[in-house]
Amino acid sequence: MSTFLGMPATAPRGVGNLRGDESFPAAARKALGNDQLRRNLGHATTTIRAKSGAVIGELPDWQELRSAGSALKAATMARLPELLLQLEENVTRAGGVVHWAADANEANRIVTELVRATGEQRVIKVKSMATQEIGLNEALEEAGIEPIETDLAELIVQLGNDKPSHILVPAIHRNRSEIREIFLREMPGVDPALTDEPVVLAGAARRYLRETFLSTKVAVSGANFAIADTGTLVVLESEGNGRMCLTLPETLITVMGIEKLVPTWQDLEVFLQLLPRASTGERMNPYTSMWTGVTPGDGPQSFHLVLLDNGRSAVLADEVGRQALHCIRCSACLNVCPVYERTGGHAYGSVYPGPIGAVLSPQLTGVEDNASLPYASSLCGACFDACPVKIDIPSILVHLRNEVPHPRTERAAMAAAAYTMDHPKLYAAAQHAAKLTKLAGHRLPPPLNGWTASRDLPEPPPETFRDWWAKR
Repeated sequence: MSTFLGMPATAPRGVGNLRGDESFPAAARKALGNDQLRRNLGHATTTIRAKSGAVIGELPDWQELRSAGSALKAATMARLPELLLQLEENVTRAGGVVHWAADANEANRIVTELVRATGEQRVIKVKSMATQEIGLNEALEEAGIEPIETDLAELIVQLGNDKPSHILVPAIHRNRSEIREIFLREMPGVDPALTDEPVVLAGAARRYLRETFLSTKVAVSGANFAIADTGTLVVLESEGNGRMCLTLPETLITVMGIEKLVPTWQDLEVFLQLLPRASTGERMNPYTSMWTGVTPGDGPQSFHLVLLDNGRSAVLADEVGRQALHCIRCSACLNVCPVYERTGGHAYGSVYPGPIGAVLSPQLTGVEDNASLPYASSLCGACFDACPVKIDIPSILVHLRNEVPHPRTERAAMAAAAYTMDHPKLYAAAQHAAKLTKLAGHRLPPPLNGWTASRDLPEPPPETFRDWWAKR
């Protein structure tokens, strides 16, 4: 499929949070030196894995549900242009206004102008990966508008001038002692006698946010799903902050990636079973909010839906890589990934960390801008086994590694290897010569030492297959 509705191919540079300041190996090396980070991550991911495994084990048809989710996503992507137009028609009919944003710059401009039109200078936000992706908070602050995160983990990240490191638990890299220090330093009106007990920290956040909910007239949200045949938007969350944002303000602005569609209500049923069990280890989400346009006298009286491309059309055009658009942001792949558990999310440089980030971010930005991420994996396959919609992440990683611009020395080495294998006598001589690599120990000399920087050179066999065959 070619680009969708004339949208640009990749997310623009200089805006948003899809590109890091350094490569994954350099950032990961620093993270590996942080013992506290690894302890925090190890404790959190182990806890989430245990909870998720227990509730998934209760369902005898879990594999059939995964297959149904995978099939629904594939069918939706195949009809995406048609379904998006259907969604727009139904949202408009219900009293909402639909905006199309080609990229992060356009989405930020649309939201900023909508907030300015209300005359307000503060917005409350529901946890949203799409708005993190486009750097909406930074754009609003530049325009003199104060964004306030209402999800507890996002609030911790915002007050700490930090960046999210996990899709579901953005402050997973912080322990409760660190959170207490952030609250004491940054939260207005906090009790100086605040302790680091979780219930006390949650109570402090609740008091601060309750006042904010009741005094802010504009909210910005993301969306977990959008139902094309009714124009209904869906947000799943665990704290109730989302429901407050979606019902109390006068104006609601939702920024949603174009891949979040499901065709019908019946299709949604599958994902409402898959998502909570794979993400938070719960049988169902504590809060599931759904709204269709506006209802006079009830909830926001002005609703705007911003449909965001920002490189998704480029992903859709790749027959192998488009599976990344099936992601329902459950973060199950992060929680089982040995690489993520040791490096944390910041090393990936993108708002999408872990295995799904390693395949989604390079496609949204263009592989050249995130060339190290397809290698941020051991290809163990745990992410594939954990994914509730069966995204074959290892295959996409290998596919993207073939798309990465390779160094000149590597290209020359591969060309020499191909020539050697194409000439039997030369290949036989090379096999015998390989025994000499024993003299090099477990490392190759420059410029080939990059290959053995993180792995040992394998021992050559005592004899080649050709020699063994000749003796028979």
